[in-house]
Amino acid sequence: MALLLLLSGASAEPESILESLAFLDHRTVAGPPRAEALLRHPEADVVLVDARRDLTGARNLCRALSTASPGLPLLPVLTEGGLAGFSPAWGARDFLLDTAGPAEVTARLRLATLPAPGDDQGADQPIRASGIFVDATTYTAQVNGVPMNLTFKEFELLKHLVQHPGRVFTREQLLHEVWGYDYYGGTRTVDVHVRRLRAKLGPDQEQLIGTVRNVGYRFVPRDSSGE
Repeated sequence: MALLLLLSGASAEPESILESLAFLDHRTVAGPPRAEALLRHPEADVVLVDARRDLTGARNLCRALSTASPGLPLLPVLTEGGLAGFSPAWGARDFLLDTAGPAEVTARLRLATLPAPGDDQGADQPIRASGIFVDATTYTAQVNGVPMNLTFKEFELLKHLVQHPGRVFTREQLLHEVWGYDYYGGTRTVDVHVRRLRAKLGPDQEQLIGTVRNVGYRFVPRDSSGE
């Protein structure tokens, strides 16, 4: 899992709960407390917002992030005293206390990447196509019965493509519909995620994600023609 940590203040060495991240098997990158940080780190599966010192600034940042990328899990990091200022108006489903240990952080990150109850219920039905099984209710995927170890963004990309067999998506469309915000940097991140997905599908199934030259990508069912 890739974590984007938006730190406030000048401290380059986060303490308390943030130190717990060093014990977890996640890749963590730090960024400034600005919504534009998402543009530099589009690979992030979860965004952690440092709300320990500036509740008002953190709340405004969370609102901006939830508006810019509504499908991206967002967790403010709060002190126990700061809990009084936390509410649904922040646009975050959950929070982390700065005193939480590695086990609690792991549990909350796992819950944060699950879909919210009632979200896109019609789209949450399990999908089976050409040996691929995608279950949005448990955020699990399998290829020929073998579980796939996918990041949040890889799962969302696979689900989106499999839900629309044969439909061609440009890279810009995928950035908008899967990442959930308008990406102003470039489209290389889509190519990177497609390459990772193909590698995880394996050599026998990687062709299920077809390339349409100079356009984008599509899901090609096994009984369909190639790229």
